Amino acid sequence: MAKEVTLLGFWASPFVFRVKVALQQKGVVDYEYIEEDIFNKSPRLLELNPVYKKVPVFIHGEKVVNESLIILEYIDETWEQNPLLPRDPYQRAMARFWAKYSEELMAKAFMALVLKGEAKEKNAKEFAEGLEKIEGEFKGKSGLLFAEGESNIGYLELAFGWILYWLPVWEEAGSFQVLDPQKFPVITEWSTKFVNHPLIKENLPARDQMLVYFRKVSEEFFTLFRA
Repeated sequence: MAKEVTLLGFWASPFVFRVKVALQQKGVVDYEYIEEDIFNKSPRLLELNPVYKKVPVFIHGEKVVNESLIILEYIDETWEQNPLLPRDPYQRAMARFWAKYSEELMAKAFMALVLKGEAKEKNAKEFAEGLEKIEGEFKGKSGLLFAEGESNIGYLELAFGWILYWLPVWEEAGSFQVLDPQKFPVITEWSTKFVNHPLIKENLPARDQMLVYFRKVSEEFFTLFRA
C-alpha cells in the first residue's frame, strides 16, 4: 500500500533536514523517503518540481508541495499538534521575516564556501554583516527562538538550522571563518541548544561525511567556475 506522505530528498541538504524534523515533531513518522541523486536527477523529481528541479519535494496524497519553508507551513497547518509557527500573528510574521532573511544570507555563505580569493572574502564579509543583524536583533530577547522551557523545535529553529550546524562545516570545508563565539554569543548559544536537542541530534547528517562532501563541492565548483 502506498504511503500517504512521501518525501524526495538528499542526505546533506539542510532544506530536506527541515522537513524531516518537522514531520517527526508532528508525529508523522510512517512516510516514504526517497533519496535523490541531485547530480543525476530522476524523471520523478523533474516531473514533480519542474520549476526549480530541486529537493525537497513533499507529496501528501495527490498534493505536491515544493520549497522547504512552504512545506513547513503546509505541514503545520495540516497536522495541528505541536505547532511550528507561533500562534500570535505578530510573532508569526516576524518568524517568517527572519526565515526569509536567513535564506538570503545562505547564498553569501555558500559563495564563501566555493569561491577563492577576493570573491570569497567579499561574500564572507557580507555574510558576517548579515549575521551581525541577526545577533543584534535577538540579543536579550526571547519568544521566537528556543523559548525558555519550550521543548518543541519550531519553524525558526528549523529555518536557522543551516547556520547552527551546516555553517561550521562549510567554514572548515571552504577555509573561511565567520562564526566567532566571542562576536556571536547568541548564535553560538543557539547552536549548542540546537545540536543537543534530542530530535535534532537524531536527524543530523554525520559531520565527517558532510565535511568530505562539501570539500568536494568546493573544489569542483571552483574548477567549473574558472572554466
